[in-house]
Amino acid sequence: MYDFKAVEKKWQKKWDKDKTYLTPEPAGDNKFYMLVMFAYPSGDIHIGHFRNYTIGDVMARFRSMQGCNVLHPFGWDAFGLPAEQAAIKNKQHPREWTLGNIKISRNTLKLVGISFDWEREVATCLPDYYKWTQWCFLKLWEKGLAYRKKALVNWCPDCKTVLANEQIEDGGCWRCHSEVEQKELEQWFFKITEYADRLLEGLDRLDEWPDNVRTMQRNWIGRSEGTEIDFPIEPPAGASETPSRTETPSRTETPSRTETSPGGISVFTTRPDTIYGVTFMAIAPENPLARTLTQGTEHEASVNDYIKKSLVKSQIERSDADREKDGVFTGRYAINPFNGERVRLYVADYVLATYGTGIVMGVPAHDQRDFEFARKYDIPIRVVISPPDTRLDPTAMEEAYVEPGIMINSGPFDGVPSVEGIHKVTEYGDEQGYGRATVEYRLRDWLVSRQRYWGSPIPMIHCPVCGLVPVPEKDLPVVLPEGDIDFIPKGRSPLADVPEFVDTTCPKCGGAATRDEDTMDTFVCSSWYQLRYPDAANDQVIFTRERADEWLPVDLYVGGVEHACGHLIYFRFFTKVLYDMGYLSVDEPATKLFNHGMVLDEHGDIMSKSKGNAVSPVEVMHEIGTDAARVAMLFFAPPEHEILWSTRAIRGSSRFLGRLESAVGKLIKDVLMKDVAPGSGPLGETESGTLNMTDLSDGDKALYQKLNWAVKKVTEDNERIQFNTGIAAMMELMNELNADAVTSTELKRLTADRIIRILHPYAPHLAEELWERFGGQGSVFKAAWPSWDEEALKVDEVQIAVQVNGKLRGSVMVPADAARDVVEQAARGDDKVARHLEGKNVVKVIHVPNKIMSFVVR
Repeated sequence: MYDFKAVEKKWQKKWDKDKTYLTPEPAGDNKFYMLVMFAYPSGDIHIGHFRNYTIGDVMARFRSMQGCNVLHPFGWDAFGLPAEQAAIKNKQHPREWTLGNIKISRNTLKLVGISFDWEREVATCLPDYYKWTQWCFLKLWEKGLAYRKKALVNWCPDCKTVLANEQIEDGGCWRCHSEVEQKELEQWFFKITEYADRLLEGLDRLDEWPDNVRTMQRNWIGRSEGTEIDFPIEPPAGASETPSRTETPSRTETPSRTETSPGGISVFTTRPDTIYGVTFMAIAPENPLARTLTQGTEHEASVNDYIKKSLVKSQIERSDADREKDGVFTGRYAINPFNGERVRLYVADYVLATYGTGIVMGVPAHDQRDFEFARKYDIPIRVVISPPDTRLDPTAMEEAYVEPGIMINSGPFDGVPSVEGIHKVTEYGDEQGYGRATVEYRLRDWLVSRQRYWGSPIPMIHCPVCGLVPVPEKDLPVVLPEGDIDFIPKGRSPLADVPEFVDTTCPKCGGAATRDEDTMDTFVCSSWYQLRYPDAANDQVIFTRERADEWLPVDLYVGGVEHACGHLIYFRFFTKVLYDMGYLSVDEPATKLFNHGMVLDEHGDIMSKSKGNAVSPVEVMHEIGTDAARVAMLFFAPPEHEILWSTRAIRGSSRFLGRLESAVGKLIKDVLMKDVAPGSGPLGETESGTLNMTDLSDGDKALYQKLNWAVKKVTEDNERIQFNTGIAAMMELMNELNADAVTSTELKRLTADRIIRILHPYAPHLAEELWERFGGQGSVFKAAWPSWDEEALKVDEVQIAVQVNGKLRGSVMVPADAARDVVEQAARGDDKVARHLEGKNVVKVIHVPNKIMSFVVR
C-alpha cells in the first residue's frame, strides 16, 4: 500500500494553499449549484455526515471536470436545543460550545477532502447571518404572512418549548421523544397555509424529486374539496337572544378555523349528501369553543376535566381506529339548518383540531367513528344513504354504510344518487346562505415561537401605545445578549429575565416598550440558507438579484428523507414568498433532490453516540486513509439505500486502491521512459483519445475495449448517482489490466490518463498524486472528463446465456446484436441445451439482445 497519510496530507495542504475549490465568478451559462444539507454542530461529524457529503463531493468534482462552473458551499445549522442543553450541563455558553464544535467539524471535513468553497461558509448563530433571518421575518410581516395569536400549542415538557406540527413524531418531541402536551400560549405564526395550493402545484413541476417525497408532501398538505356548513347554536336556557358572530379580529390575532363564536359554528365535510343524517356534533378538545360553550354551566367541570385528560394523549392514540371512542356532553345544542333539528353538542377526542374546523357533524349511519360513538352514548342512527339493492335497518346495523347509494330521508333530495347529491346539497346550502363549496387542508400555519435562548431573536417590539411594532431594518440585527444568562428552562424564554435585552423604546412613539422575548424556530434559519451562499459575504443586502439569478435554483440537493415534511416544505415556502416579493426569479429552490440512505452498524442498528455504536470517520481515515474510506462508503450500496458498515469491506477498498496505484504507477513509469508522439504525460485537450484497434495486439485490443467500456459506464453511473456500480466498473477494469502485459506505449498512456480522471471524484488525493507523477498541469479537478471510443464498444461477438424454464442450461457465442432467429438456432444447436429441449413442447421463446435466450417448455 502506498503512503496514503503523506499523500493525503500533501494534497489537502496544496488545495488549501492554491484555493483550488473557490467558486468561479461569474457563474456563466454552464453553472452547477451542488448543495448538501448543512450540519448541526453537536460535536464532530459522524459517518452519516461522511456519506452525505461524499455523495455531494463526487457530483461536484464530476461536474467540474465536465466543464461546469461549480458552486459547492457549506455551513452550519448552529442554533437549537442541544447547544443550550449542553451549556446547562457543562456550564458553558452555547456560543462557545457551538463555535468549538464547528471548528472541530470543519477540520474533519477538510480531512475528508470535500471540495467545499470555505470562503462562503455560513453559521446561522452568527449575527451576520441571523440579521438576514430577522430581515426575512420582517418581510413576512410586511406581506401579512407573520402574525401573533393565543393558541393551544404543542408543548414538550422536557425541552420546555413549543413545537411545530412538523416536529412531532409519533406523538413525541422530534428531539427528546417525550410525549407532547397541549398548552395555551401567545405565539408567532407564519401563514404557510396561504401557499398550500402553490406548494401542491409546484410538486407537479419537481419531476426530479423522489416520488415518495412528493407524495409525503401532498399528504402532509392534505388538500380536500368539500362543503362548509353553518350550524346555529341554540342559546343556553334563559338567554334572551343568540349572540351574533364576533367580528374578524385584528391582524395580530388572525383567527384559526377553530375559533368560532358561541353564536354559530361551521363544519367542513366531504359528505354533504349525508346532512340529513346528522344526529349529534362533536368538537375537538383543543377548540376554544369546547370551553366557551359550558362556561358558567353545570357541565363546565366535566367538560374541562375531559379536555384536560384528552390533551395529554398523542394524536396517534386519539386517531387510532380501534380505540374505543368517548366524549362528554356540553349541555348545548346546534340546529341543523337543512331540517331545523336540534342536535347534541359533544366534546370528543377522536376529533382533531388539525382537520377542518375542528368540529364534525356526527352521521353515525355513514361514518364508522360516529357509529361507534353513537352506539356508546345511545344517540339515534338515521340512514340517509341506501344501497341500491336493499334497505338498511339502523337498529340492526353492525357498522356504518360508507359506500355510495341513493339519498333517502333527505327531504327534497330523496331519490338522488349520493354522488350527485354532494353537489346538489352544496348548491342548495349556498342558495340559502348557510353552506358553500370550500377547500380544506391538513397543513396548518407554521408556529415559529420558541421559549429558548439559543435562537434568532424575533425582531418585534411590544409598545403599550402602538401595539406590535417591527424593528426598523437599519437596527438589525437584534443581537442575543451574551452575558451571564440563566439557561435553565422555566416554560418561558430565558431572554425574559434579561432586562437590558427586553427593555427598549418604541421606534414609532419613542416611549418605553419591550422586545419580544421568544426566539425563532431553527427551521426558519435553514429555510433560506441556499439563497445566501451565492452572495455570502454581502453585508448590505441578504443577496443581490444578480448573484441569485446566476446560481439559482440549486441543481442538486442531497440530504436525508426525514426532512420531507419539515425543512423541505419550509425551504420551498420561503423561496415562493421571496419570488412573489420580486427578490428571486425562481419559485422553487432546487431542481433535483437526492435522498441518501442511513448508515447502520454491522448488526443493522442505527448509529448514534447515545448507543455507543457510532463510527468516527476520523478513526477510519486514520486506519486506511481518506480515499479508501470514501471508496468503501460509496461502494457499499446504491447511495439511496441503507448500508451496513463493514470493516471487511473497508479493507477491500484499501486493497483496490493499492492495486490501482501500483498498476497505474507502472504504466506512468513505462510511458515517461519513452517520449513517443504525441508526447508523454496526460492527453492534451486537442487529442482524441482514440486508438486504431487494427494496430493493437489481441491483448491490447481487449484492454482498450474494456477501458472505453469503463469510462462510459462510470460516466453514466455518475449521472445516475449510482457510484457503487461506477466503482465496480473500475474494479472490473483493474482485473483486466496487467500493466506488464500491455505492449503499446500509446495504450499505456491512454489507460493511465483515463483511469486517473475517472478515479478522481471517488479518490481525489490518489488521483492528484498520480496526475502529478504523470506530468499533469494544475489540478485534475480542473481537467476535462474523458470521452470514450464508441467503435471500441462494438464487440464482434457476445456470450449469450441460455435458459430452459428459468434454469441456466448453457451458453453460446454469437455475433453482437444478432437477430433472434440466429441466436435461437445457435442455442438449439448447443448439446447441453438440446438435451433439455428434447421431447418437449417449446411454448415460448424470450430473447434479450446480447444477454439471454430463454425457452419455456412443457
